[in-house]
Amino acid sequence: MGDGRSNRVGSALSALIQTLIPPLTNEDDASLDERREDALALATSIIDGHSRPSVLPDIGHVSDRIKQKILTNGDGDDDKAIRVSNLLSRLTEQPVLSQKSAILHLLHELAEADPLNDVPESNGHQPDNASLPRDGIELPKAILSPHKPPTRALEDAFSVNGLRQLPTREARLSPSRETIASRDRRYQSRSETSVPPSEVHLEVATHTVMDTGPTEASLLHDLPFTLQGLSSTHLLFSSRTTLDLPPTLPLPVLSLLHKLAEPSLLYRVLSDFVDSHDEGLVAQSLRAAIGLELRSYLGLIATLEGEIRRAIAIVNPNESRGGVGKAGVTLKRCVVWTRDATMGLRLMSSMAEEAKSRKGGHLITMIHSFATSHGDPFVAAFAERMLAQITRPFYEMLRQWIYDGELSDPYHEFFVHEQSSKLEVSESGIARPAPATSVWEDKYKLEEAMIPSIIAEEFARKIFLIGKSLNFIRYGCGDSAWVEAYCKDASRELQYGDTATLETSIDKAYKTTMARLIDLMDNKFKLFEHLRALKSYILLGQGDFIALLMESLAPALERPAGTQYRHALTAQLEHAVRGSIAQYDSPDILSRLDARLLELAHGDIGWDVFTLEYRIDAPVDVVITSWASTQYLRVFNFLWRIKRVEFALGSTWRRCMTGARGVLASVDNRPGGDWKNARCCIAEMIHFVNQLQYYILFEVIEARWAELQRAITKPNATLDDLIQAHTKYLNDITHKGLLGKAKSGVREEGFSHQIYYLLKTMLAYKDSVDGLYSYSVAEFTRRQEQSARQETRLAATQQKKRRSALVDEGARADSPFPIAPPVALSTASSADSVLPPLRQRLEDLSKSFGSRVNVLLGDLLAQPDADMKFLATVMNFNDVYSPRKKPRGGKGKTPAASVKSRSEKESRDGSKEGSREAKGEDADKRSAAGDAVDGAKEKEREKMDA
Repeated sequence: MGDGRSNRVGSALSALIQTLIPPLTNEDDASLDERREDALALATSIIDGHSRPSVLPDIGHVSDRIKQKILTNGDGDDDKAIRVSNLLSRLTEQPVLSQKSAILHLLHELAEADPLNDVPESNGHQPDNASLPRDGIELPKAILSPHKPPTRALEDAFSVNGLRQLPTREARLSPSRETIASRDRRYQSRSETSVPPSEVHLEVATHTVMDTGPTEASLLHDLPFTLQGLSSTHLLFSSRTTLDLPPTLPLPVLSLLHKLAEPSLLYRVLSDFVDSHDEGLVAQSLRAAIGLELRSYLGLIATLEGEIRRAIAIVNPNESRGGVGKAGVTLKRCVVWTRDATMGLRLMSSMAEEAKSRKGGHLITMIHSFATSHGDPFVAAFAERMLAQITRPFYEMLRQWIYDGELSDPYHEFFVHEQSSKLEVSESGIARPAPATSVWEDKYKLEEAMIPSIIAEEFARKIFLIGKSLNFIRYGCGDSAWVEAYCKDASRELQYGDTATLETSIDKAYKTTMARLIDLMDNKFKLFEHLRALKSYILLGQGDFIALLMESLAPALERPAGTQYRHALTAQLEHAVRGSIAQYDSPDILSRLDARLLELAHGDIGWDVFTLEYRIDAPVDVVITSWASTQYLRVFNFLWRIKRVEFALGSTWRRCMTGARGVLASVDNRPGGDWKNARCCIAEMIHFVNQLQYYILFEVIEARWAELQRAITKPNATLDDLIQAHTKYLNDITHKGLLGKAKSGVREEGFSHQIYYLLKTMLAYKDSVDGLYSYSVAEFTRRQEQSARQETRLAATQQKKRRSALVDEGARADSPFPIAPPVALSTASSADSVLPPLRQRLEDLSKSFGSRVNVLLGDLLAQPDADMKFLATVMNFNDVYSPRKKPRGGKGKTPAASVKSRSEKESRDGSKEGSREAKGEDADKRSAAGDAVDGAKEKEREKMDA
């Protein structure tokens, strides 16, 4: 490319010289070639030695200056200006020329050259070779001579460098006189000393300016030191944040120095910030990034210093002002060259100030805000470049977290925070590590405030799950070999700006880690089998096992709690396992099932303290936590109490049904009505228990179990999803299973308390029915004994009648069988004292049961849950109950008043019915007494006849 360009330039210069240097009269070809070669060599040396302007104006600016020059120097001919405009338009449309502005700039500079500096023509011929100066090319006078010469101030005003200085008063008053005198002096000086015209012009111009302080060359000489924050001869730093400027400088120069002082002061502040020490990897990377930008800034200063020294070197030292501007370096140009660097220093200063109160993700978010919320493209690009350096420690921490499961964050700058490990103190006083739940739930926490804005919150949660899962696989599941192999295979470098690679890496790591963790929990640690075992044994899902266990434990659990022994209960548990389908379960599952006793209280029996326990080990206890075990225990105790009542009522019902065809049929005349009421009430209680048990086991547990199965078997399920699904499963069971508090109900007490008192009432009624059955059996036995005695007496009397026909009256009076009230009468009188209280007890318990059921049904109907409302409907399918609904808006009676009025009405009805029963009992007593008297009289008549 360089050789081709040189050839093209050489060809163009040769053609130009052949046109400008025609052959002279009587000149041979050798002389002509020699002159042209000398001119070509001179032109080539000038072009090679002339530096390109630092800043070239655009084509529009040069076109305007050419038009302005034509209008200023023209003779009023508008056709010339129009023709030039057309030529400029055609030039801009040419696709071949690539440096149109440079061409126009060259032509304009050639047109501005002083015609007095050209050698005058002699006899209409061009000057010879000896007349060509060695510091420049003199062009023909016809190209450069204007209509009238412009003043020096006007030339400077329309030059590329602009106006170098304000013209003096004398120059403003008589510009033409000064110009003519200068022209004469320059022409005379040229003819005598052959000094280049540019130097002569600068020397003349300096005579009209007064000395007002340091020259621009001196200021430019000190400028590189000032920009580096160092004091110089004319620009001194009085403090770290103060720069003293010479007071004698003109205001335009002071304005330029003020602009140049800003990067100097910012550099000093940023240098102090880079040299300071602060904890934090991200903060250290910020200092390193700022230091790198400062080194680039120093490179710019070095380049600027080179330009200044070159310009000062080629300037005549005798010139006091304006000479350095001819070399292309001025204070104004230095301001332009350092403009972008000043903007960068401003941004870094703002970042450094904000970084003092931020760290980690906060700091990255602050810098990222410059790139996303600023409209200046330079600011956004600068912030992006800074982020590429600052985020390196953050992405290194991220890489270790998602590929190795380790948190390398010594200064707490990552959005994952590791909490201090907790120790649990056992009963013996030995401190032990917390269970596996703390490894998953409590060891690491996600700090949302530390999430940088370059990462979305959902993306950050996925990253948090990946690292936590890898850490749990390594330490909780003991599978560190897989983690190390995974890290070697999948680890890759992460960096800012490569969003697609980052998202792909995170998604792949997320799927791989979650799949491995779920596989370990399912196949190695049998999590799903443990959940099914808990449902079968603790939630009473294994019906044959529970029925056999209750039947074998019932005699022992009727005894006081202090007489219960765990080994005896365990033996009965093993018997129930061997006698049911549970024997085919895994030995590991059966070994975790155990019987234990709760804390004893005064008056408790075995039913109150017995419970089943299912032991859970790590790492399964991450899902089945200690809270979950407590919830399972609550549900088991609740269901076990319901099963006990069902078993007790079933036993009593069977006894009543079998006794109704035997013993109870013989005594139907006395407690017959009581048995009818008892059988109706027991059937009512059995219906209530069966509906309640069906609702909990099928409508609640089975339905929630199906939801749990769908949640834990869905694709891409995480361990957190399993924990949340299991927690929801238990919460739904406890709430819908009537173990929680009522919502929008008329009672503050929970459903569990209401059902507890209902079950207690049923057990009390069952005991009263057992008492009634005992009374009926005693009554049946008494009647059998009385009938047997009567038959014995009758047989003995008939035998004596046959033996002794003649017995006197006195002997008959001394008979061993005197007429006396029968023994059964005394037994009947004692039995009469037992039946009325027993009958009253049954009646009170029946009323209490009905009242509590009404309250429970009213609370169920007031619930927003449709299943609870359906339970109330099923229990009261024939409207035998009157549910007590919650009053609205305070209208009607309050719940307490309603309960009180109902209790008063029931007590009145009970008193009336009790009076009727009392009258009936008196009538029965009178009839029984009458029967006894009639019997005694009949026996006495038989004896008299005998």
